[in-house]
Amino acid sequence: MLKVRRALISVSDKTGIEDLVKTLNSFGVEILSTGGTAKKIKDLGIAVKDVSEYTGFPEMMNGRVKTLHPKIHGGLLALRDNPEHMSQAEKHKIEMIDMVVVNLYPFEKTVAKKGVRLEEAIENIDIGGPSMLRSAAKNYKSVAVITNPDTYADIIGELKENNGSLSEETLKNLSVEVFRRTAEYDSAIYSYLNHKPKEFAETLNLKFEKMQDLRYGENPHQKAAFYKDPAAQEAGICNAKQLQGKELSFNNIIDLNAAIEIVKEFDAPAVSIIKHTNPCGAASSDSLAQAYLDALECDRLSAFGSIVGFNGRVDKTLAETVMKEADFVECIIAPSFDSKALHIFSRKKNLRILEVPNFKKTSAKEKDYKKVVGGLLVQDMDVRTVEKGDLEVMTKKVPTKDEIEGLLFGWKIVKHVKSNSIVLSQGTKTVGIGAGQMSRVDSVIIACRKAGKKTRGASLASDAFFPKPDAIEQAHQAGITAIIQPGGSKADNEIIQACNKYGISMVFTGMRHFKH
Repeated sequence: MLKVRRALISVSDKTGIEDLVKTLNSFGVEILSTGGTAKKIKDLGIAVKDVSEYTGFPEMMNGRVKTLHPKIHGGLLALRDNPEHMSQAEKHKIEMIDMVVVNLYPFEKTVAKKGVRLEEAIENIDIGGPSMLRSAAKNYKSVAVITNPDTYADIIGELKENNGSLSEETLKNLSVEVFRRTAEYDSAIYSYLNHKPKEFAETLNLKFEKMQDLRYGENPHQKAAFYKDPAAQEAGICNAKQLQGKELSFNNIIDLNAAIEIVKEFDAPAVSIIKHTNPCGAASSDSLAQAYLDALECDRLSAFGSIVGFNGRVDKTLAETVMKEADFVECIIAPSFDSKALHIFSRKKNLRILEVPNFKKTSAKEKDYKKVVGGLLVQDMDVRTVEKGDLEVMTKKVPTKDEIEGLLFGWKIVKHVKSNSIVLSQGTKTVGIGAGQMSRVDSVIIACRKAGKKTRGASLASDAFFPKPDAIEQAHQAGITAIIQPGGSKADNEIIQACNKYGISMVFTGMRHFKH
């Protein structure tokens, strides 16, 4: 057990510090402090010695130099059971410091502010704080080091229970917390100073905080947890609020992300229905209720046990429609829900309801990360879109206005489907989706099989070029009248000739939408 006799307290965030100081004072602990912290302690009527008085060296350079002194770090780093250390400490009048309570300048909050200047950011890089924390943490068996205000209550409780002492287990845990905090602090500084617009850094330091442990991963034999980027501002599953239902599973979270990202593509009311990360139906209409019915009709069989995403407020009418039409829905995610809708959904207590505040399209600033064994792939998010004016008509037959609408709708959906992907649409609703096949013609066959008779007059969106005309032949047999695809194949001329032969209009986007 460590008996605390002298403590150095210097905190930027003064939350909860009063109770800790009062507890230390009740056990006769001598308190050293600096600046605003010292003033706050004095205002409590508690004796405090200024660090500059203790070191015999004045604070200088606008506070840049105040705790960087041998009497501070010697008092933290000296090994109490090492006679040579203690002899040197006595010779140089270095007194032992048993506790350090320090939290750092708010660098992360400073650089998160809009329009922050470099000079302001640099002045919020703490030097003395991390130095004291690391010194104390290195010598944790003899020094209690506290950097997180959330731990104050537990420390106070243990001090009271043990007459002003702390256990070695607690001391070690506090030390580990310090090294975690200083690592993330240095990482934030590095990331800010090393930021190069539109470039990828030579070293990537990522910080994610655990939101929750999950029951299991993709399968029951896999352990799992859910983490988020604390700086993330994007509207999405990480910032969603669960209003109802069972705990989210690993697969729920992935599918909810897919559901909400699809409907972000649209300004008009839009709905996505997700199974195993792929949409089994999607639609846009004048109302969310109609869009839901249109999306559901694409593949009712696959929609059993689905995840549903909306891009607008869910009201009573929409909630009643979902409850009436759906055999079984796992989760619903939307920007907001009115009270009547929530009352209707409450009939199914296990139905998970999630609200996404500040709903907006994902920005180009967001990065996409994909983990591989021993490494990480990083890329820009696939947020680019095409408009009517971007399309290049490649065939003799020019697509009609209605076909253009269907083509552009299908193009927005196809980028959210696992490659090779084919999306068939009638206007602004999907009628057949072929996902994740090893050959593109198989994706066409599957999409057509799912669509049935609804292929007649449908538009086809392909996430990448056609390597052979076999898919065009399949499309013709199904009655498809218009195709949108990136182009860029060696077989483009052959593909175009096949479309001309069958009277199919085709446009190129010049943009691929692979999703692996």
